[in-house]
Amino acid sequence: MLDTRALGRQPGSSREEVLNVPAPKDFGVEMVGVPEGAAIELDLRLEAVLEGVLITGTARVPLEGECARCLDPLASTFEADFQELFVYPDTRSGGNADDDELRLEGDLVDLEPVLRDAVVLALPLSPLCRDDCPGLCAECGVRLADAGPDHGHAVADPRWAALRDLTGDEGSRAIDRRERKQEG
Repeated sequence: MLDTRALGRQPGSSREEVLNVPAPKDFGVEMVGVPEGAAIELDLRLEAVLEGVLITGTARVPLEGECARCLDPLASTFEADFQELFVYPDTRSGGNADDDELRLEGDLVDLEPVLRDAVVLALPLSPLCRDDCPGLCAECGVRLADAGPDHGHAVADPRWAALRDLTGDEGSRAIDRRERKQEG
């Protein structure tokens, strides 16, 4: 909870704050998120307006997760900007506030829902360790970045398996040539 009493309900008054708060539980998406209890750094500007308090800020958070292509662990930092108006409950707009409008509780503001919306909605659903990550081989699961350019698998067409068994080694080479010709 953030205390806004110092603004004194005087429209035009403002103050800036830098806070470090612990990250709540489940602060992320499936593949990447903020570890529970990690420090979230907040740069805030609180401004008193006629209807309530306008809070503008930036949240800097540490991220941990895994790459969506190669499943390697990720660790980075992320910034999300936000701006939200918290209305006074005893003003005309606060008394008629919609369910989606945020209200001050006395002179206190609960920033967690705003932070959750700003950070979690901006996170990538498929994070990558790098933009050109080639991922994993679909056949054997090896990381393609480690495998090299000559990595591949000879996959025989199962429709030719019975013929390959009958013809022996020389016939297998002829079948392989025929399969390559059909692919091209």
